[in-house]
Amino acid sequence: MTKLKFGFAALVASIFAMPAVALDLSLADAVAKIESESQDVKKADANLKKAEASLDAANANRWFSIEGSASYMNMVNIENPSESKTLDLPPALGGLISESLKDQSVSIEIPDNIFMAGVTITQPIYTFGKIGNAVKSVRSAIKMADASRDMTAREVRYAAADLYWTAKMTDEIVELTKQDLNNARAAKKKLTAAGRANRSNLLKIESDIATKEINLSDAEFNRDTAHRMLKIMAGINMDETLTLTEEFPSEFVELNAGELKSTPEWEILNEQINMYDRLARSKRAGAYPTLAATASYNYYSMSSDIGHMFDEKGSQSANWGLALQVPIFTGGINRANATVEAMNAEAARQDLDKSKKITTEKYDNAIKQYNHLRGNLKSLENARNLAAKTYDLSQSRFASGQTSAVELADVAAGLYQLDVALLNTKYKALMSAEMVKKLGE
Repeated sequence: MTKLKFGFAALVASIFAMPAVALDLSLADAVAKIESESQDVKKADANLKKAEASLDAANANRWFSIEGSASYMNMVNIENPSESKTLDLPPALGGLISESLKDQSVSIEIPDNIFMAGVTITQPIYTFGKIGNAVKSVRSAIKMADASRDMTAREVRYAAADLYWTAKMTDEIVELTKQDLNNARAAKKKLTAAGRANRSNLLKIESDIATKEINLSDAEFNRDTAHRMLKIMAGINMDETLTLTEEFPSEFVELNAGELKSTPEWEILNEQINMYDRLARSKRAGAYPTLAATASYNYYSMSSDIGHMFDEKGSQSANWGLALQVPIFTGGINRANATVEAMNAEAARQDLDKSKKITTEKYDNAIKQYNHLRGNLKSLENARNLAAKTYDLSQSRFASGQTSAVELADVAAGLYQLDVALLNTKYKALMSAEMVKKLGE
């Protein structure tokens, strides 16, 4: 039994001691995860649904409306609240009730319980564009919300790519820094193994190793920070270990980017102009008549006894017709509101003109920067290869005692800086391509 317990404990310990499996994450997967987790995209979706609901509300004004009402009233006899109200009619009016009462005064009891119910239907026929232009303005708002959603998604995809390549670059820098530190440690080992470790060379290498250990610590901290941010934005568990499977390209092809013809921002501003123009027409039409068809039905019932109110048949009435509502004087509010919307449209036109100039310049600059960095990459790769050959040569000379640790450290630092510069240039080129995609996709 004791052996069984120890065996089970060993099995559990081995399970928990197993290393965690890293999550492989490609660029496409990271972008998809971040986009699905983005609160900005979710808000843009909600705004689109809100705009679509506003269209239903605007369209509702086109159709007929039905209003129903019901009321009950009790007439109170002010002189004697406990009794019903009576009305004394002179003989002349008594004759209207009955020929036999034409020479007599008549007292009639007024029913003090009154019930009324009715239904009214109204259908707009012609509003001179008040409703039609309002509906068209909401359609423009829907297009604006849709374009805004597209613009937000592009921004999120660009930010996702930035997060991914930043994290990947920190991975590469950690590896470069480790290699740089290992080279320094190997140089120290060769120096001490050869039995010629003079104090000057040894101190220089020790100082170099200490500096590179700090560089590695900083690089690992930056890597961990970049990975945490990527996990947060992608909705990945913080305990998960990430393996970024995408590699920096070894070659950058020419961009297939044409002239910038449209962007989501331009679509938003175009529809904003249309929306304000249509709202101005709708406000202006508020000064014009409104023609509508109406129909109603009403039922009345009166009784002195509430318990017998519906025993007898009540009175009914119905009617239908046309109604023309003509605003005579509104203090100029319609013209003022129309002017406000017209000026909003003019402001949107100026914003569109400015956006076209600025966005086109950003788009062209992104293409130019990409091409500029492509040209620099070739020179950097050539310089890096020469630095690597120089470092190999310095290592050989150092091993044979023909150069000092100072020269070897300088050559190693130059190689490390070129490796980082090459990596940084690739990152910038990738983000320039992403910027072109974001603006002109």
